[in-house]
Amino acid sequence: MTGPFNAAQWLVDRQVSAGAGGRIAFQCEDRSLTYAALQEATWAAANGLRSVGVAPGDRVLMLVADEEAFPAAFLGGLRLGAVPIPVSTMLRPAEVAALAVDSEAKAMVVSERYSSCVGQVAAAAPGLEAAIVVGQVAAPTGAEASPDAPRPTGVKAYSWSDFDDLTEPAGPPTGADTPGFWLYTSGTTGLPKGAIHRHGDIKVVADTYARSVLGIDPEDVCYSVAKLFFAFGLGNSLIFPLSAGGGAVLDPHPPTPARAGELLSRHRPTLFFAPPGFCAAMVDAGLPAETLSSVRYTVTAGESLPPEVMRRFTGRFGTEMLDGIGSTEALHIFCSNHSGQVRAGTSGRPVQGYSLELRAEDGSVIGEPDRPGSLWVRGASVAAGYWRRPDVTAATFVDGWLRTGDFYSRSADGYWRFVGRNSDMIKAGGIWVSPAEVESVLVEHDDVLEAAVVGGRDAGGLEAVVAFVVPRAGHTIDIAGLASHCRERMAAFKRPRQIVVVDGLPKTATGKVQRFALRERVAAASVPTEASE
Repeated sequence: MTGPFNAAQWLVDRQVSAGAGGRIAFQCEDRSLTYAALQEATWAAANGLRSVGVAPGDRVLMLVADEEAFPAAFLGGLRLGAVPIPVSTMLRPAEVAALAVDSEAKAMVVSERYSSCVGQVAAAAPGLEAAIVVGQVAAPTGAEASPDAPRPTGVKAYSWSDFDDLTEPAGPPTGADTPGFWLYTSGTTGLPKGAIHRHGDIKVVADTYARSVLGIDPEDVCYSVAKLFFAFGLGNSLIFPLSAGGGAVLDPHPPTPARAGELLSRHRPTLFFAPPGFCAAMVDAGLPAETLSSVRYTVTAGESLPPEVMRRFTGRFGTEMLDGIGSTEALHIFCSNHSGQVRAGTSGRPVQGYSLELRAEDGSVIGEPDRPGSLWVRGASVAAGYWRRPDVTAATFVDGWLRTGDFYSRSADGYWRFVGRNSDMIKAGGIWVSPAEVESVLVEHDDVLEAAVVGGRDAGGLEAVVAFVVPRAGHTIDIAGLASHCRERMAAFKRPRQIVVVDGLPKTATGKVQRFALRERVAAASVPTEASE
């Protein structure tokens, strides 16, 4: 793509100009938002952000639920030339604050239900100047939000409802290669990294995966269990439907099988997106067989889909499942099963527009079939790099290729199968978890001397976090108490599903923990769903 290009204008203005202003873009709760109303909402967001001091290139942290304000703030930021940064609503205040500091965010948009973190974030991030709360004005940590509440020092609080300037903003010139938005990922090092995506990356994933795999069109309605702050969810619920003039169902509440069943029955979407673990839970929940009768494809990603889960899900609901692999750095799925060509237990074949390679430890390309190797991918949606992580950027983005950190094999007829990971990172519920981060929380407990965290498989074949802990001399570890300690300090997806008390950890002569030995121990038994000794 050459010449001027703005992703927000391409997604929204193009549809309105084509006469689709009256079509429904988003359904949320009992409300609907048309394309014309969405366009005005993005204008209001861009004008509002500018009014509080946000300029082109400034970062805007978004701690926003899946509600109408999310697409408005995200697209409004893009229209303004600012850099919206959606972050997980599952994070604790300290974790959000760390991202605000790293990104040097100038403003923060936050849903009212999460606004109690504003004070802590502001205290940690001196560059933060404005906090805009969707619902009402921000208040310090622990206080109820109200217009009269004391403000965090140095941060001005605003209400999203005050952003009501509906005049079309004149944004700065942007192009396909202009930095557009960041998505944070732990990747393979355990340290949060901001993957820098460009305006043009949005069009790329729409033109590749959404068009060639999903065949998305204006009649499609998308519903994604994965939230908008995920790269997976952002594509499913915003990029793909808007690119085609279709619609999406947004849900600000935490996903449960019962909730998903209700929304599927009420809104009758044609495309359903969920991680494999959630699909397994839907089967176990005993939802009616007709729950997905409107769904053309169920798309899974984030972790490998066990063949047995696919068998049970398709047998119960009758929908075709398209499993694939993507990454935050690639923005969405780059290898996928295709309709009518599904092979259970594989990630399918490369998506049109992407090239995949397997490489040996010496960097040479593996050509023979069924030989595992490190998975590399190349495509126009691959991020420009990580924010202020030059060493990791150089190791991950090499000559136009992305080193994924996954080990795969390829069959003689071109199907790609997940083998494992070439790091100690854990992907629980489709989200990367850093063992070091979990271990640091565990050893904060007074009774814990050492801790080591590895990934294990539960009875359904899905990956889960397992912790081995060594007690301090004279101390006894209360597993329930340690689990509560973790619950207070970590997002749910990071917490151990099994805690094992041991006398010592297996180590090398140089003192490094031999995680492979712990993984072998875990492999001997399935991981329970609750923490236990």
